[in-house]
Order: sequence, then C-alpha cells, then structure tokens
Amino acid sequence: MIGVLVIDDFPPIRSGLRLLIDATSDLRVVGEAGCGEDAIAMTRELRPDVILMDLSMPKCDGIEATRRIIAEDPAACVLVLTANTDRKKTVQAIEAGAIGYVLKDGEPPAFLDALRSAARGESPLDPRAARALVGAISEAKLKPVLSAREFEVVALVANGLANKQIARRLSISEKTVKNHLTKVFNALGVSGRTEAAMWAAEHGLADQKGARATTASAPWRPQGQSSR
Repeated sequence: MIGVLVIDDFPPIRSGLRLLIDATSDLRVVGEAGCGEDAIAMTRELRPDVILMDLSMPKCDGIEATRRIIAEDPAACVLVLTANTDRKKTVQAIEAGAIGYVLKDGEPPAFLDALRSAARGESPLDPRAARALVGAISEAKLKPVLSAREFEVVALVANGLANKQIARRLSISEKTVKNHLTKVFNALGVSGRTEAAMWAAEHGLADQKGARATTASAPWRPQGQSSR
C-alpha cells in the first residue's frame, strides 16, 4: 500500500483528493494538512511514501516546504500538485527537490498513475509542466550574464541616454559607463550601442514612456537586485 500525505490549503480539494485516492486498492491517504509548516511536521511523523504538495499556500508555501523536507530527508518523495505551469515556480519546485509535477485539471487516471510512479522513484511530469521546464531551461541558457549595474546601463542606452547622461543618472564616471558597455557588448555578442539597445528593447528593458527621461526618474533594475 502506498501512503500519501495530501497538502493543500483548500479543504474541498483535500476532501476530493482523499476520496479519489482512497477509492483505489493500492493507494491511501495517511494524512492531510493545509500549510507548509504542518506538511513538514507530518512528513517527519508519518513518513509517507509520497507527499502531494500544493505550491500556493500562506506563510510557508509548497516550494519552501519541499526544500525543508528534502533538507531533513533527501529520500522524501514530493510530488507537486498545482493549478498552473508558471515557469519560475516549476523550476523552483524541481530545484527544491520535488520528484515530479502534476496539474490539478489533469485526468484522474493519469494523476493516480503519477502517484504510483513517484512512489517507485520515477519522475512524473505533466506534459504542460515539462514544456514549461524545458522552456525555462532554454531561456536560462540563452540569457546573457549581466550584473545589476550592467542591466541598468543597457536599459538607459535603450531609453536613448548618452554616456554623459547615464553617468549623471547613476552617479558614476563616463569612463565607468564605457567600461560597463564594453562588458555588455561582449556578453550580448553585439558590436555596439544600437544592437545593445535593440536587445534591451526586445527583452522589455526599454521604458517607452520614460525614453530620454529626466534624471529624477529611477533607473530600471532587476527585481530583488541592488544597483551596487
């Protein structure tokens, strides 16, 4: 018998999953919880064969709960069950240690087979989640490695600012701006400002409303990164 721990913050979904799982001859729900913290504690207590993990939960979400569960027990088997195939969350869940990824709108037989597959140590992936994962990996490989400051500089170039204006905006010297641009050109594989500006525009870095903006405007920077 395969023991399944069901983690979802919506009680009706947990009830539906319990009915579906317990109706089989080889699967049974050994426990259920509505938040990541309880998931961690119950995994420690119950040692389920498969932890069916929702991602969107308050306080401690499914990604953080998965990370902490795997840190305590690398052999734990976490199967993500979610409603979407957000690329970022798909990658984060797999990186946290999830063994597979299934969607809530999938067919019940495929869902039950995914639980069995996960219990065998395999990695079931809904085709849509697999596409999101492959797309994210491909995108990461193609994305040039730029520092936060280099992102700022190329964004300002795309907004039409000259080196002197960029230097004034960022409180750095023109020489430093030129050095940053040299690194940007090399990282992007472009020959000059025009191609760099086109790349920035294609990747959403050019603020059309703020083109040739005044120095009072704040420069763009990647979320969560400092300009230093």
